[in-house]
Amino acid sequence: MHAIQQQYWAFRDYISPVLKESKFKEHGRITPEEFVAAGDFLTYKFPVWQWEKGDTSKARDYLPADKQYLVTRGVACLRRAQSLAYTDADEDAERLLSFDDSSSGLTDEWVETHAGRKGTVDSAANPGEIDDIPDLDGDHDQITTAMGNVSLTSSAGATMGETPDLDDIPDMEEEDLEAGDDEATAAPPPKAGVLSSGGVIDASQVEAAKGNLLQVRTYDVMITYDKYYQTPRIWLIGYDENRNPLTPAQIFQDVSADHALKTVTIEAFPHSTSLQAASVHPCKHASVMKKVIERMNTGVEEQLAARKKDGSSKDSNSKKKWAFGRKSSKEDSKDKNLATEEDEQPEAMRVDFYLVVFLKFIASIVPTIEVDSTTSF
Repeated sequence: MHAIQQQYWAFRDYISPVLKESKFKEHGRITPEEFVAAGDFLTYKFPVWQWEKGDTSKARDYLPADKQYLVTRGVACLRRAQSLAYTDADEDAERLLSFDDSSSGLTDEWVETHAGRKGTVDSAANPGEIDDIPDLDGDHDQITTAMGNVSLTSSAGATMGETPDLDDIPDMEEEDLEAGDDEATAAPPPKAGVLSSGGVIDASQVEAAKGNLLQVRTYDVMITYDKYYQTPRIWLIGYDENRNPLTPAQIFQDVSADHALKTVTIEAFPHSTSLQAASVHPCKHASVMKKVIERMNTGVEEQLAARKKDGSSKDSNSKKKWAFGRKSSKEDSKDKNLATEEDEQPEAMRVDFYLVVFLKFIASIVPTIEVDSTTSF
């Protein structure tokens, strides 16, 4: 059934006409030329993105041969999307703890958060419980007695401060000390992968060491132009920490639960003959981008209107009347009015900013994948 759907979508995309007139402000759709312009701006401002030509047999004739789609590689994914979900389950419950002080009769109360969460295995982040340190307040007598029994006299009867006669020092040749090994010498360092006892490192010890490392997934993110929906389309290919491709189930772990298996599906990549990738369906992209563009333009217009109001009030207060002044002609006043109108014309969102805003929208669908590299823009 899925194969039939893919064939139907490919045929629908093939017979769809290419958008010639810009529908950027009215409907949030862009033409192939505008897609290339927005891609050029993205690659210029953020060089992590690059143009790719893809498979020549899958090239689209309405796009330049060397600018078929955009790609960025090695995008980090540090955690799963489920870790960002907040629920009112028992694991997030709170509990009131009371600590009584018998000497003063006061009660100290604390709130324990996440009381229902289960404890994890000991690791670098969770060292486990530390045993109580014994109190030595009542052991002064035992320590004093033990220190009193310390003697500064050796077993032979000589005190520690006396220096022995040089004649009494045995010769090394007489005692055969050269033949034996000195126990005080340091042992040679163990070889890599071998313990000091001579045995091989156990596999369980290696796995325990890996448990303290952060397992990071990486993604290759592609942006193509969808001719049917006339919007950009995002594609994801995931890899684990060993650069092994992720399974579809593992990819859906990094997608918001509201979009997994609904708007995010596994489909054939349009610029390859054999590649399968996760894709965010573009059916709602145009409407969402239209709303974002309208809000951005409204905010710009409000700022310019407030600035114009402040400027006009300042100009009226700063005007001065001169007794002897040159009268301005009507043509000069008209030119000034036209110039001021052009200066005060609100600058709406440009079409080459389209992909920058588009990536911020996609970041809400895959919140743990750092697809938005335009945060400083």
